[in-house]
Amino acid sequence: MKKAFLLLALLALVLPVAAQDMGGCMIEPPESAAQINMIGWTYPIIDFYADELEACNAVDNIDVNTQLLDSGSAHDQLRLALGAGGTSPYDIIMVTQGDIESYVAEGWMMPLNDLIDKYEDEYQISDILGIADMTVDGNIYGLPMEQNTRHLFYRPDLLEKHGIAVPETWDDVIAACGVLAAEDSIVIPFTTQLHAGWAWRIEFGDMLLAFGGKPLNDDMTPAFNSDEGVMALEKLVEIVDACMGEEGLTYSIDDSQIGIATGELAMAFTWASRAAAMDDPDFSDFVGGIEFAPAPKATADGLYGATGGTGAGLGIPANIDDDPDLVFQVILEAMDEETMLRGSNYGVITRRAVAAKADARYLPAVFATIAGGVEGTPVPAIGAVLNPVLGQWLPQIAKGEMSAAELLDAAADAYTVEATAQGFIEG
Repeated sequence: MKKAFLLLALLALVLPVAAQDMGGCMIEPPESAAQINMIGWTYPIIDFYADELEACNAVDNIDVNTQLLDSGSAHDQLRLALGAGGTSPYDIIMVTQGDIESYVAEGWMMPLNDLIDKYEDEYQISDILGIADMTVDGNIYGLPMEQNTRHLFYRPDLLEKHGIAVPETWDDVIAACGVLAAEDSIVIPFTTQLHAGWAWRIEFGDMLLAFGGKPLNDDMTPAFNSDEGVMALEKLVEIVDACMGEEGLTYSIDDSQIGIATGELAMAFTWASRAAAMDDPDFSDFVGGIEFAPAPKATADGLYGATGGTGAGLGIPANIDDDPDLVFQVILEAMDEETMLRGSNYGVITRRAVAAKADARYLPAVFATIAGGVEGTPVPAIGAVLNPVLGQWLPQIAKGEMSAAELLDAAADAYTVEATAQGFIEG
């Protein structure tokens, strides 16, 4: 993804979109009854899109059922269902770029190229940003619903009270935590999500890139157990020790969102999709009192320590009973211009024609992080092998039984064995 292009598109570009939407679900009723099941994980903008998918229940012979779980449970259930073989119980699945890399390697995803070509004129699909991030070897496997990244949420009243400048680097965050630890009005100074293996993997992966490292070499052999990798993992341990402690390690994305909204936390590094709720009086105790900054940097002259761009999208499993054409139309009805304009109240949407119309306090931090943040390279070996291996090994650093170097070397050995077995590394 070209980040400069994305930033310009989000900030300024307004393209005309065909006026196909008149409100509601405009699909022609199918001749026979179709039950379309969707699975994903819950947060405000996804809850909104799930309701939009179910709007097609107003069409005769269409019954859309959406199931939204927490992220870990949704991923577990998806992998069990898709890996079991046979017909998929889900017709629409929520996916990230990393999911697509993994699921395509397993043969679980349906290419959407032909359907996109068929419905381009009616739905202006090319207006949607981030499709390249859901493409593998020229095949498109998902349509992005949102742009997302992680950035800093903070309470300016507490930073001003203690004379703390808004942190720009991770060392600044650590230093601020040393001061804020004495603040009686909070529970924990700061959290980033390290409550699960996949969360450790995301934070480590971005920290690795921010220090100038890379996950894999060109021949798919491990590169993450480098000096930069050791610095990245040691920095995460520093953050845990200075800012979070054992309690902070239990904070999920939901917990961090609630914590910053209720005053339990002074700062949090979490997803942009959770920022709109900070100004929702039904959710936040600090409406107008939470500010936002770009992701911290690993080095003062480096990139922001967060990948940015495509968040979640919708795809179709390879083996479904229902007509893929009908399923795809249901997806498109939930992602038209009118729907995304309303969705911009909940997060950063993906249509160029709508992005420039959105107005929210957190958007400058989002755009800055996307434009100046680290950028990964999607390769199948990362989704199929490396991510599961890192998700298993990285949390063990919290036990204190291995140094960062020892743990990463052990993870590299485990990755090499599995990547060789799967043919990513020549034996």
